[in-house]
Amino acid sequence: MGFKCGIVGLPNVGKSTLFNALTNSTKAQAENFPFCTIDPNIGIVPVPDERLENLVFISNSKKKINTTISFVDIAGLVKGASKGEGLGNKFLSHIREVDAIIHMIRCFDSDDIQNVNPNVDPVRDLEIIETEMRLADLESIQKRLDKKNKKNSTENEINILETALKCINDDIKFELLFQKFSKKEINQVGLLSTKPGLYVCNVDEKSIKNGNKYTKEFISKFGEINTIIVSADIENQINELNEEEKINYMKMIDLKETGLNVLIKKGYNLLELQTFFTSGPEETRAWTVQKNSLAPIAAGIIHSDFEKGFIRAETVSYEDFIKCEGWLNSKNKGKLRLEGKDYIVNDGDILNFRFNT
Repeated sequence: MGFKCGIVGLPNVGKSTLFNALTNSTKAQAENFPFCTIDPNIGIVPVPDERLENLVFISNSKKKINTTISFVDIAGLVKGASKGEGLGNKFLSHIREVDAIIHMIRCFDSDDIQNVNPNVDPVRDLEIIETEMRLADLESIQKRLDKKNKKNSTENEINILETALKCINDDIKFELLFQKFSKKEINQVGLLSTKPGLYVCNVDEKSIKNGNKYTKEFISKFGEINTIIVSADIENQINELNEEEKINYMKMIDLKETGLNVLIKKGYNLLELQTFFTSGPEETRAWTVQKNSLAPIAAGIIHSDFEKGFIRAETVSYEDFIKCEGWLNSKNKGKLRLEGKDYIVNDGDILNFRFNT
């Protein structure tokens, strides 16, 4: 289990260039005209984690398997997308399938790259996208609350839809929805506007370190917590280099982390995800699980039979596993614990599940 992010924005803001950089591919076309991407491109990327490398060494594993993140390059949306402008209905439907939205925002000037609007205004651009998603949700909610369709929804789903409709009609944020219902309940209804989002401000090379007037304006309105400043072009260039060249180039431009690493960290935080590991001589593997998940839930991510027949989890923290140099010394030094069904998995736990078949 990884997570799936949809890259969304107006045409020609750098979505496909970012996708190519993140997935280290040229799968996504990146051309200077609107609606270049019609069908969504999907790239599955291994999540870098130095802990995995250390565990492979300690366990002398034959195989190393990273957990993954999927990126979906969704075509450029325009004003009127909810009514079908620019094939908008089709593109909006692709957003329903992702866990989180990466809002790609143009924060650079260029005479060479078309802008669908007369000037660069990142706040306006985001508001266009958010408005179109709300309008699409409005249409969907109204259809589902129609008398003939209501019978297909549970009472709880109807309550969620009615609350969401009130938020849209009163032009207020969705805090009311999240106060009354759990995230899981809301996610099951499948509204676009309630999906968690990250904001990626695409800048030119000279603005990577300190941003520019556009990023400052954007951050002043939407905050820093879920905002990332990247140059999609520079990220693409970095991915074309070997490891040594990459390190030297990043030092030269004073870039401490790649955009991919920053995006993954913020994505995990946004979606409240964490990583646990399984490790032995055959393989060491990273797994993604929701924070505060019980041990049987984590077991079920590996295989549904593990969750159904869960007995206990042999558990060692990452720090203890490394210090003790593996399972045997962890057990001998009293660092291995036997945890039951009520154990809450911690980030970095090394787990070995016992279960009935």
